[in-house]
Amino acid sequence: MATASDAPNQGFRLSQLIYDTRYRSLTIQVVVFILVMGGMAWLIDNTVQNLQQLGKDFNFGFLFNRAGYDIGQQLIPYTNDSTHGRAMLVGLLNTLWVSLLGCVAATVLGIVIGVLRLSNNWLVGRLMTVYVEIFRNIPVLLWILVALAFLTEVTPAPAAYRVNAETGEAQASMLLFDNVAITNRYTAVPAAEFTRGLGAIETPLAPISLNFLALAAVVIASIWFNRRLVANANKVQETTGFRPVTWWKSLLILFGPAIALLVALGFHLVPPELKGFNFTGGVNVSNAFVALWLGLTLYTAAFIAEIVRAGILAISKGQTEAAFALGLRPKRTMNLVILPQALRVIVPPLISQYLNLTKNSSLAIAVGYLDLRGTLGGITLNQTGRELEAILLMMLIYLAISLTISGAMNVYNKSVKLKER
Repeated sequence: MATASDAPNQGFRLSQLIYDTRYRSLTIQVVVFILVMGGMAWLIDNTVQNLQQLGKDFNFGFLFNRAGYDIGQQLIPYTNDSTHGRAMLVGLLNTLWVSLLGCVAATVLGIVIGVLRLSNNWLVGRLMTVYVEIFRNIPVLLWILVALAFLTEVTPAPAAYRVNAETGEAQASMLLFDNVAITNRYTAVPAAEFTRGLGAIETPLAPISLNFLALAAVVIASIWFNRRLVANANKVQETTGFRPVTWWKSLLILFGPAIALLVALGFHLVPPELKGFNFTGGVNVSNAFVALWLGLTLYTAAFIAEIVRAGILAISKGQTEAAFALGLRPKRTMNLVILPQALRVIVPPLISQYLNLTKNSSLAIAVGYLDLRGTLGGITLNQTGRELEAILLMMLIYLAISLTISGAMNVYNKSVKLKER
């Protein structure tokens, strides 16, 4: 009986790197990697040669030189005798602060507008549509400039809040029980103080308030205990079919310890007072910061509203009908049935809006608010002449911020996605 002989083993051949599908993809990746690294090496070498011809080197020593300029809005101590590195840190914190406040405000406003766009009330729905179409179709820089122009031209001067000795009245009145004064230069708000504070820990970067650390620890502990309370209520409901009342317990757990701590520390607000030509005693928030925050918030909220609306419309109407059949009211249906399911559709594009808002904060230079772009990429760059180092460092910082936001939001996205069994 004839049998076919086994094919001879010819071993590995170089031609297999191109014609054999087992090795071709690896070959292509290696070639592309070599080309990319070669291009980067050529670019770096060309840059170094050009710098040498201009009599420059590549180093970041300028960060330790005296800055010599002032920054109006600052979250940590800074003077013009501080270094360029500290000025960069102040600008970075200003960027993170306005971005954080903008993301929070835009999210809240966007969710409200997105839900109201689906309202059965024709007038409310049309008004929200007008808001979305107007704000998202005009560049954000124009909205920032409009906000600054409004605050500068429409609001009164600080002297307008002075009481006239003859008439006993002032040209302008403060808001919120005489605690907030909006002027054409700044907005004066109350300052938080503690009569029995815990002090602060001095660090090279900035003093760390022990009051803040204690409050943060209490808030985190309250959130953890509240989550345990809700988990126990869910367990009882799954076991007995009856859900115990927890709303008043949640309120007590979330706010009770924090309020008790604030009372123990002697927390109080110091309202601003007009003395001379300016308000003192409170905190004067520059109009540049307020205009930047308003512009970013109103602009981004229009896009978030559309994301929220799309996420809600992605949920089948059968979910709403089933909730109504169980006796849930429209508000409870939206909070307990629709929005939790819509999050898996809302969160991914929401990440992009957070990234856009953070990067758009670099437009602060248009209104004179010194953020990272205004300090490191503006005054420091012009004073030191270190264009390449400043721009490269600024790009790396923005990249790190964006990757951090993306990573955090992706973790949250995984926690809200549907769990398959």
